[in-house]
Amino acid sequence: MDMNHGHVSRRTLLAGATAVALGAATGTAAATTAEVPTAWREFLRTPFTHPQIPYVGRAGCRTTTRPRFFADVTDYGAVPDGATDCAPAINRAIAAAGRAGGGTVTIPPGTFRIDDLIRIGASNVVLRGAGSGRTTLHATKSLTELIGVYGSRYGGDKSAWSWAGGLIWLAPQARWDSLVAAIRSRAWPFEGWTGNKRDEWTALTAVEPARQGSWTITVADASALHPGGLVLLRLCDDQSHTLLQHMAGGGPGPASYSWDDKTKLLSYVPYEWPVRITRVRGRRITLERPLPLDVRPEWNPQLATHVAALTGSGVEGLTLEAVETPQSPHLLDKGYNGVVLQCAYDCWADDVTVTHVDNGFGLVAASACTLRRTRVTGRGSHHPYFCREGSHDNLIEDFTIERRTVPAPPNTQLHGINVEGLSSYNAWSRGEMQMGTFDSHRGLPFANVRTDITVNNDGRHGGDANAGPLFGARFTHWNIRVTNGRAGLMKIDGLAPRSATVGLNTVSEFDQIDVPDFTGDLRSRLELYGTTDAVRPRNLYDAQRELLR
Repeated sequence: MDMNHGHVSRRTLLAGATAVALGAATGTAAATTAEVPTAWREFLRTPFTHPQIPYVGRAGCRTTTRPRFFADVTDYGAVPDGATDCAPAINRAIAAAGRAGGGTVTIPPGTFRIDDLIRIGASNVVLRGAGSGRTTLHATKSLTELIGVYGSRYGGDKSAWSWAGGLIWLAPQARWDSLVAAIRSRAWPFEGWTGNKRDEWTALTAVEPARQGSWTITVADASALHPGGLVLLRLCDDQSHTLLQHMAGGGPGPASYSWDDKTKLLSYVPYEWPVRITRVRGRRITLERPLPLDVRPEWNPQLATHVAALTGSGVEGLTLEAVETPQSPHLLDKGYNGVVLQCAYDCWADDVTVTHVDNGFGLVAASACTLRRTRVTGRGSHHPYFCREGSHDNLIEDFTIERRTVPAPPNTQLHGINVEGLSSYNAWSRGEMQMGTFDSHRGLPFANVRTDITVNNDGRHGGDANAGPLFGARFTHWNIRVTNGRAGLMKIDGLAPRSATVGLNTVSEFDQIDVPDFTGDLRSRLELYGTTDAVRPRNLYDAQRELLR
């Protein structure tokens, strides 16, 4: 495929998109009722710069090769008897794969007790069970017991295990070491791409002005850049907060918004976007995916180094079952958490179920990762899925949140599929949510897509007031089926600036009802309201992905 996507012809896009939009209906009864919204036809004319719909067709991991080293955990002492602590054996096998430069660590069918967390800290290491219904890791302890109290950066008695860390934890060794040292010294361990003091980076080159949606940029000095290299695009805000305004879509509303008192939101900038380089021609650089934002001189745009990312690693084919305990009060989670990808790029989880967890699957400063065929079950979760600290270009598809098996204890909270902390260009696709909501958790997430999802909308969004707006620009909800008719966080044309709500059944406002963060015309759209499933394309992510194949 030609990576210089700026030269893809409009005719090619239109022809391919017509097939995507209508092909699924050909030869069926749906062919006579399929409706192609105006928004989709408009998107085809400007797929990388549409004012309301983001391009997420490149979201998710792209790794296809696997190392040849194999290790079976039973050869390292693991016993599937449900009684022996197998965490040391599993971690020894993972470490051996890491020393070999990568490999696949297999876990046969059976139940393996783990009294410690399982950690993947080297790239190209895959932990593979026999299937989520066949291999079970039974976790007996919480992260509070295993590591200690992980407090909030803002003090108080909040537990940061309420939104971070996993009993299967994928993070590069350097990040893991700094995290544990900070937690045990009761310091706040910043979780993003460039460390506690944002000093774990080196500027490689300045970037000349460019427009959002461009696949190429021009740099001042390309000598340190090479095809395949992973770099960090850093954009700093200015005193007038024009970068944050740009993320919110610009215009009078964001210009008049009070940004200075949003201390938590301001802690998320600079905006940091990791991306691979595909071509270097003089000072002209081609990127793996299009620019998420404009690049303007006032934001001091630079390509920079970053914490060495975990790449090419994954977890497959297993169930992680935590010991069943009552769900903790809100923000006091003990850390019976599932699978977390942190400072990870091009990593994944596939065919993984987590049961009886405080928090299910987490993306923390994770980019270009995929969660596929994942499931959250059991006694109920605070965040079944969370996506935070500048996580970008991730794909969560074929996911399920099952209805809790026991009533929720008093003072607990249920969110759903969470996104926050300037996270952008993530896609949630083909989901079944038997409980929860579309938790835009403040922190100005922008340009995210939720598509082809059935949801019993009974959760509530979270987020402190000092974390800023619920939504930035270019949020899209496409073909959403709300089974209980609740509008909150589903119908977003009155909440999200420059957004699109396309293909939503009729809903009404009740329970948690929010007001827009920005005044004036939000320049958002609502199309095919009262219609679902007949919308073509049915799945916005799938259709976008097919455009450039």
